[in-house]
Amino acid sequence: QVQFVEAGGGLVQPGGSLRLSCAASGSSFRLGAMAWYRQAPGKQRELVAIIASSGTKNYADSVKGRFTISRDNAKNMVYLQMNSLKPEDTAVYYCNKYPREPKYWGQGTQVTVSS
Repeated sequence: QVQFVEAGGGLVQPGGSLRLSCAASGSSFRLGAMAWYRQAPGKQRELVAIIASSGTKNYADSVKGRFTISRDNAKNMVYLQMNSLKPEDTAVYYCNKYPREPKYWGQGTQVTVSS
């Protein structure tokens, strides 16, 4: 029933910016804590950023100071503003609840940082 649809990925040069969006659809319940995750080729999926229903935020050390997570509860949307992108940020980015709920994984959106 619940589905998360990610969008906004693309190809960007190092130092560039992207804004990802996550739309929660097919649900009528209130979302709790939400998070962005990413998975690079051959790597485990990792937690990138968390935003609680209260708005409290936490970030992985690798993105702290560069990425900003936000949410619009009225629209059931979660966003990830990514600045100063590095090649090591290249991955498929997913949104999900926190803690993650495996059955809610979407297709993700590809972010490629390359010169």
